[in-house]
Amino acid sequence: MQIKFTMLIVGLLSLLGFSYYKLHKPDQGSDKVKVTIEIKSKLGEGSFWDHHNQRLFWVDIEGKTVHIFDPATKKSKAFNTPSRVGTVVPKNRDEAVIALEDGIYLINTNNGDLSLLSDVEAESTGNRFNDGKCDPNGNLWVGSMHLKQSAPKGNLYKIDIKGTATKMLDSVTISNGIVWTSDNKTMYYIDTPTGKIQAFDFHAGNSTISNKRTAVYIDESLGFGDGMAIDSEDKLWVALWNGNAVARFDPLTGKLIEKINVPAHNVTSCTFGGKNFETLYITTSSLDMTEKENKEFPLAGSLFEVRPGIKGVAGNFFSQKK
Repeated sequence: MQIKFTMLIVGLLSLLGFSYYKLHKPDQGSDKVKVTIEIKSKLGEGSFWDHHNQRLFWVDIEGKTVHIFDPATKKSKAFNTPSRVGTVVPKNRDEAVIALEDGIYLINTNNGDLSLLSDVEAESTGNRFNDGKCDPNGNLWVGSMHLKQSAPKGNLYKIDIKGTATKMLDSVTISNGIVWTSDNKTMYYIDTPTGKIQAFDFHAGNSTISNKRTAVYIDESLGFGDGMAIDSEDKLWVALWNGNAVARFDPLTGKLIEKINVPAHNVTSCTFGGKNFETLYITTSSLDMTEKENKEFPLAGSLFEVRPGIKGVAGNFFSQKK
């Protein structure tokens, strides 16, 4: 009887241990990920959760489209843009700031009308704008990238509510993910080809940065760091181009904590959404894939979601202080 009881306890402990392992192992299967919108977007990017109005913004850069999705009604609306659109961040219920090839614009989120805010880099025809997010003071930090992706000719700018553009970094090749910690003291930033997530001291008093250093090296075996989100524990969630996944890193140790597989070859951005920021929305691309990869990932270009068991935080709106 004692032997049977002991075996039962061992069996239960083993089962519990297996369950814990499944929940916390570094590499999670794509069966956790659900399709939010099945769509063949060319280059989905720039995801942002509007927590005031409970809706998701994202863009299709090469499809020249701004998308707004309401999870409650499962309805979307889309606005075409006259050129490639790199990112979108809400300003209020009726406006958002977007980055087009020839500058920074405000878009009316009811009818799609555009108004120019800044013509920075309008003459730099070899570049286009890519990812961008707002700092705790409501300034848009948005980066440009070299169209041929072969030289560090891009820049990272800070755009204020008046449209004043200040160059914060130069010699950038593909400007991508950018986030701030909960204490507003650190900014993390990705220039994709470097394979690094850089950390900077962020000075909230005047929205400047200093003390550049490397927080995370992303091994090429994982893919290339693209868009990025930050969670309630100040850990980094990085979309992996050519990596079929989103990875969670600890920026204080540089270690990979977790990886969630996504049924798309090129994963481009992610953001936490939902009423309690429990859902991670993930954008993907259908470009730059071989015939074999197209067959393996027929959902590439779609918008996905997953509940990773970690909560995110509210993003900063344009012109509104945190």
